[in-house]
Amino acid sequence: MGEPENKKIKAVDIASVAMMTALIVICSWICIPIGNIPITLQTFAVCASVGILGRKKGTIAVVVYIILGIVGLPVFSFFKGGIGALFGVTGGYVIGFIFLAIIAGFIIEKLRKNIPFMIFGFFSGLVCCYFVGSLWFLFVYMKEAETAGFLTVMSVGVFPYIIPDVIKITLAAVVSGAVRKRIKL
Repeated sequence: MGEPENKKIKAVDIASVAMMTALIVICSWICIPIGNIPITLQTFAVCASVGILGRKKGTIAVVVYIILGIVGLPVFSFFKGGIGALFGVTGGYVIGFIFLAIIAGFIIEKLRKNIPFMIFGFFSGLVCCYFVGSLWFLFVYMKEAETAGFLTVMSVGVFPYIIPDVIKITLAAVVSGAVRKRIKL
C-alpha cells in the first residue's frame, strides 16, 4: 500500500485565504448606492479569489467573509454586519457568492484556466448568484411590502448590474490570469 496523502493545512494556504477574504471585505466597502442594492466590487473580489486560489480555497474565502459578517463585523456593504444584514433584501446575493464561487471554480477546473474560460465560469456562477439573490429579494420584499413579480425583482436586482458585473468578472479573469502566471498557490 502507498503512503497516506499529507492533508496538513499549510501556512501559505491560510494566509492566501485570509488575504482574499480581506480583499472581499475591502471591495464590499467600495460601493455606489443605487436603489436597495448598491454596486460594489464584491463580485470582482469573489471571482478573483476563485480565479487565483481555485474552487476550494476561493470558496473558503467567501464563506469566511460571510461568517465574519454574521458574527457582527462590519464587512458587508455600507459597513453593515450581523446576521440581520443577511435577512435584508441583499442577503441572498451575499449568500449567492458561495454558489458563484463553487460553480465558477468547478467550471474553471474542468475546462482550462485561461481568461475566456474563466470569464465563462465566472458568468455561469454569477447567473446562479443572481437567481439565489433574486429569489431571496422577492421573498423579503413580499414579506415587507407587497406582492411583486419575478420580472420586477429582476429589473431592480439584476438588470442594472449586468454590465458592471460583466466588466468586473472580465477584470477578475485578467487579474487572476496574471497572478496565476507569477505565483503558485
